[in-house]
Amino acid sequence: MPSKLLHASAKILIVEDDAVSARILYKILQRYEYTIQQVVSGAEAIAAAKAAPPDSVLLDIQLPGIDGYEVCRQFKAEPDLCDIPVIFISSRNEVSDQIKGFEVGGVDYIAKPFQPAEVLARVRNQITSFQRRRQLSQQNALLLQEVRDRQKSEIALRETEAKYRSIFENVSEGIFQVTIAGRYLSANPALAKILGYDSSEELIETVLNIEHQLYARPKRRQELMAYLRQYGQITDAESEVYCKDGSKIWISENIRVATNTAGEVLFYEGTVQDVSDRHRMEAELRQQRQRSERLLVNILPYQIAHRLKTGSRNIAESFDQVTVLFADLVDFTAVATQISPQELVSLLNQIFSDFDALAEKYGLEKIKTIGDAYMAAAGLPIRRPDHADAVARMALSMQETIGQYEKPDGTPFQLRIGINTGAVVAGVIGIKKFSYDLWGDAVNMASRMEMLGEPGKIQVTEAAYERLKNRYLLEQRGSIEVKGRGKMTTYWLLGKKR
Repeated sequence: MPSKLLHASAKILIVEDDAVSARILYKILQRYEYTIQQVVSGAEAIAAAKAAPPDSVLLDIQLPGIDGYEVCRQFKAEPDLCDIPVIFISSRNEVSDQIKGFEVGGVDYIAKPFQPAEVLARVRNQITSFQRRRQLSQQNALLLQEVRDRQKSEIALRETEAKYRSIFENVSEGIFQVTIAGRYLSANPALAKILGYDSSEELIETVLNIEHQLYARPKRRQELMAYLRQYGQITDAESEVYCKDGSKIWISENIRVATNTAGEVLFYEGTVQDVSDRHRMEAELRQQRQRSERLLVNILPYQIAHRLKTGSRNIAESFDQVTVLFADLVDFTAVATQISPQELVSLLNQIFSDFDALAEKYGLEKIKTIGDAYMAAAGLPIRRPDHADAVARMALSMQETIGQYEKPDGTPFQLRIGINTGAVVAGVIGIKKFSYDLWGDAVNMASRMEMLGEPGKIQVTEAAYERLKNRYLLEQRGSIEVKGRGKMTTYWLLGKKR
């Protein structure tokens, strides 16, 4: 609850021209009662920030007019806006995009589709750091003013020093001064506690070279020094460091160069926060994202899942030549009354798992299962000229496979299979539970072939027959009455020609 109250007054500016993404971000953030302002272009973002500077900016890279990178550059060029943390958001998750974002002054990067916990964690971390920096800056400003006002009074000066010492000793963030060579000049108790030392004195006496004794990654301090030489200060530099007991934690440092009137470097000073918990949470979020992506690929075709991950929304395509298969377990309803629910589900899982393996073997796309029926297709989402052959091989193998399973009375199971070739529309439906499905007359006719078929047989339409007749054995069944189509000539698929 205290964390929530700390952020309740924070202002967040969302710069996103996609209404769906903006609404998702709004819903994620509104639970913490942030004051949220939304704009749709870079020009509006700059104007809004100048009018009322926010505590954090969620900035889309792709915007009408000037893009997110240029918006961030203009923020950093404004004295009143340069310290506001800018978090880039994008449907792209390329390392080059992230590097460019950091180069122009961004502090973090969130990829679409959004993970609520990740968004909240990153926003809250940046707002916390910003508010604490601002609070510390305000405190320092007040203290400096106090010192100027009371320089003539030694008693007042001592009081001010005592106040500063109290802040130094009691603030929750680590505060330090370190020499150019890398030895601590001063450290407050909070820094000693963060690094696992009993006192500031022990830390200063023990750590004689922070490059080798503090930073876990070789040459990390050299990187920080190179940055400081160029820019004079560093904000939120995260590093893995050693504690007194040899364990490692992650810290975030704000570092500035202290110089004399001649511009010569005297020492480096700054603040430190322990961000290990956030790093662990981010690692867990990455694992959850990977699990989600694996689950998405299991539910949808790989190509379709990839398009969803990269931000595609309404996925729908037409395919002129696709072969569709429907298979149904004969008399399975009667079997369901003879065995327990657990046995029923286990049996169906075994049978459909075998069918899934066949679909993978022959390159079919499993569409769905409906009760004891199985639907698959070939020729989508990647077009292929041999779609009818692939489905024929699948159907013949399914008939062989089902013969290995027995009903409770000892008789083998049988399948009715229907096949048709034609044009379909394929797409993704659903918001929370995605489903890749097919529509069109070709789908309906394949279903009719299954329903009007016979146990143990594979019935195909004339369109499928024309595709298969040169390579497969087919027998004309004759004319049958098909609802909505009248009389139709159909064929039994018997096997492959030698």
